Amino acid sequence: MSAADALTIYHNPNCTTSRKTLAAIQEAGRAVTVVEYMKTGWTREVLDGLLKAMDARPSDILRRKQTLTQDLGLDRPEASDEEILAAMILHPVLVERPIVSGPKGAAVCRPMDRVRAFL
Repeated sequence: MSAADALTIYHNPNCTTSRKTLAAIQEAGRAVTVVEYMKTGWTREVLDGLLKAMDARPSDILRRKQTLTQDLGLDRPEASDEEILAAMILHPVLVERPIVSGPKGAAVCRPMDRVRAFL
């Protein structure tokens, strides 16, 4: 398997779904880079790249059940992409997890069965 086939998982080790998704990637023998985004945070460039690969908008990867989402008013229909992205950069917990990216694109692997498309 070449480096071009490697996957990246944006991982939160405190999340059961994220741990199971990482385990599935490793069990499949895929090379994987693990990014613990709660430690490293997000940059605008990384989020923009992932959203483009997913053909998604920031609201599509927003953790709606997160209390902070409601506290910041990000669940309002009129919340802008810019507002949501800025909040995600300040508060990494607002991004749904886990996200897997690779040669076939990127996806939120919740439920974790979605990782099969990358294996």
